[in-house]
Amino acid sequence: MGFNIAIDGPAGAGKSTVAKAVAQKLGFIYVDTGAMYRALALFFIRRHIDAGESEKIKELLDQIQVSLDYDDSGVQQVFLNKENVTSQLRREEVGKMASAISAYPFVREKLLGLQRSLAQNSDVIMDGRDIGTNILPDAPLKIYLTASVEARAKRRYDELCEKGEKASLETVALDIRQRDESDMTRAIAPLRQAEDAVYLDTSDLDIPQVIQSIMNLYEKANKGDVCL
Repeated sequence: MGFNIAIDGPAGAGKSTVAKAVAQKLGFIYVDTGAMYRALALFFIRRHIDAGESEKIKELLDQIQVSLDYDDSGVQQVFLNKENVTSQLRREEVGKMASAISAYPFVREKLLGLQRSLAQNSDVIMDGRDIGTNILPDAPLKIYLTASVEARAKRRYDELCEKGEKASLETVALDIRQRDESDMTRAIAPLRQAEDAVYLDTSDLDIPQVIQSIMNLYEKANKGDVCL
């Protein structure tokens, strides 16, 4: 079994950015579980299916195949029915749909087997909402990565502006609060800090500082002396 690093946290905390960087430094496989849910969400959006149409969603799951691959630099590529959809997954509507459908247990079951098999066979760093609490409960290093709503909203707002997309900081902050509420109160695998996870607030840290913090935690965990 590989060495697993589980990173959980709310939307916009920077999980994917730092997890990718740490994976490259350690030579681990990076698994972005959120992107896998976003691939499912994109499938339903393309078919004009609302998140509340649970029966239709359940019925169509058998038509969906989500797979992962990695380019030459180790960056995860997400395939939806053999189509590389990686570039389409960061749209706001896709994120909202992914958050909504991830509350369905049959949707989570669809991806659980793939996620666990990747972790069993390789050294992985995996990020999401319930990695340490549900998907990889035995991971030797668990981190709860978070930041204030204000910090997360500003980061997301800047990201959208850089892409040339119209955005309102207030609207982005509202969306983040609503997503937090949805993720933390859903009945199935809600977002929460695992009891043995290290709490890491990135509100006042830049990306290199967060990466270094996780690298330090890995060194301690590899020696078996992480203190919470």
